[in-house]
Amino acid sequence: MEKSLELSTIGLANKLRVNSLEMAYGTGNNGSHLGGGLSTIEIFATLYGSLVKYNTQDAFNPDRDRVIVSKGHCVLAYYSALNYVGFISGEELKTFEVNGSFLHGHATRDLSRGIEFSGGSLGMGLPYAVGVAIAGKKRNRNYHVYVIVGDGECNEGSVWESFMSASHNQLDNFTVIIDDNKLQYDGESEKVLNLGSLQNKLEAFGFSTHNIDGHNVAQLYDALTKKAQGKPNAIIANTVKGKGVSFMEHKKEWHHSRLTQEQFDLAISEQPVIKTISHA
Repeated sequence: MEKSLELSTIGLANKLRVNSLEMAYGTGNNGSHLGGGLSTIEIFATLYGSLVKYNTQDAFNPDRDRVIVSKGHCVLAYYSALNYVGFISGEELKTFEVNGSFLHGHATRDLSRGIEFSGGSLGMGLPYAVGVAIAGKKRNRNYHVYVIVGDGECNEGSVWESFMSASHNQLDNFTVIIDDNKLQYDGESEKVLNLGSLQNKLEAFGFSTHNIDGHNVAQLYDALTKKAQGKPNAIIANTVKGKGVSFMEHKKEWHHSRLTQEQFDLAISEQPVIKTISHA
């Protein structure tokens, strides 16, 4: 990853984090899924900063890359990224979770907005993504499927069925990114259901695997661009729930919560000064 691209991606991540906090604060007492949104910021910044093939003027193009958010509760980061690339306007971001808005607490499929999949029940986006990748192979389409999954979501049986199918079908047009922030709604992931080494399991399933720091954009870029022929790609992104806000980090209480004025001001004050964003 060239240094200039690394710096611009870090700058984008900073912008997405600020946007996410502003959207969350705007929900008032309703609150939002802050912790798991903030843990995916660098993932979305790396994908949409330079890798995903899209065209806001041709959103239905059959050869567009697909970003499928199976971990549906990270929409703060997701919507912020779609705003960056031009699918969602800044004014629309302000309507997050307002009655009548299309920006729901879990995304609703709308290809004109760049949203490929309706989030909600965990364990559903991954099998859908595998199906889309299989279809791409059979139709000789030139697109890549990226799917974001939570570590807690890996408790679902459908996840492992999908991993088997992806390997069996040699889906080298498919990348799963596991947001391994070690926490879920009920507590520490390994105490809720200890899955052991995700990397070892996925390698045994036949994946090309990468175990990285999920907040290091250079490592993310490297893992996302290294694809093995005839094998699906798996990235175990070691992340921090609530990343970037001191009082949220590693705290399951921020899985879904609201921000007071004082908390919002503190969270914003902790963010780096944004100097490298070129998009409005």
